[in-house]
Amino acid sequence: MASFGAVSQTELGRRRQKLRQLRRARLAAVVWQMLAASAIAGGLLWWITQPAWLIARSEQVKVEGNQWLSDKAVRSLVPLSYPQSLWGIQPQALAEKLESTGPIAKAKVTRTLFPPSLTIEVAERLPVAVAQPTAVLRSNSDKEKVGWLDARGGWMPSESYTATVRSQNSSIGPGSIQGPPPQRSLPSLKVIGPLEVYRASWPKFYQGLSGLTVKVFEIDWQDPNNLILKTEIGTVHLGPYSSRTAEQLKVLDRMRQLPKQLDSSLIAYIDLKNPASPIVHLPELPGSLESSTPAPTRAQN
Repeated sequence: MASFGAVSQTELGRRRQKLRQLRRARLAAVVWQMLAASAIAGGLLWWITQPAWLIARSEQVKVEGNQWLSDKAVRSLVPLSYPQSLWGIQPQALAEKLESTGPIAKAKVTRTLFPPSLTIEVAERLPVAVAQPTAVLRSNSDKEKVGWLDARGGWMPSESYTATVRSQNSSIGPGSIQGPPPQRSLPSLKVIGPLEVYRASWPKFYQGLSGLTVKVFEIDWQDPNNLILKTEIGTVHLGPYSSRTAEQLKVLDRMRQLPKQLDSSLIAYIDLKNPASPIVHLPELPGSLESSTPAPTRAQN
């Protein structure tokens, strides 16, 4: 019994020693794994932060799908500061920010590893009018505010859109150029007035305007109390923009035959402030003939 007990104690001691060695080996393995993982992570971090994996300048941003906006204009809309780690860029978030700007309807952003770059594919909102703050541009500040409007009221600087041919006749109406973007010219329809005055009203107003058969060449929104249109049948006064404006535009369209009834040179302006009773105002005669000046005539619509 004594011998058995002695052997048992010896065996137990050996087993304990083996367990301790096994624990130390496992601990060493864990430590080595952690060190290896840290080294790999550190090496990977060092690797991806090397200049080779940086978007260091805007030229590394490739633009595709743009027909009107220049590459430079699209790049200016990308909310990135340079240099920027390629791995730190979130393509989906970047695309959503681009789509929140006026001229970009849809955007898709992809990263390219070799060489490191970004590719941005865009679908544009097409310009429909020139936005000009005042009739006469007296200062550099006024000139800087000249730009392009899309149908939703999005604004872009004048140098943003590019076209090889500018149509001198493009306007709202049947003469507007139709067709795929590459065959179109930039619009010559002009909107005069501070953008903040009409921007909220523009989308709905333009929707009604684009359905006209009467050509509209210029919209004067400088006076919020009197919206003035220059059209092929003459100057038209609408008064303030209101819920009646859509009806006023419909009446204007019904008056498209007016030049056949009255020489346009004899028309000072057409008053459509009351769409139910449009009035054609004739030019004022010289003072000596003032007594014979004809009264305004009511147009038939």
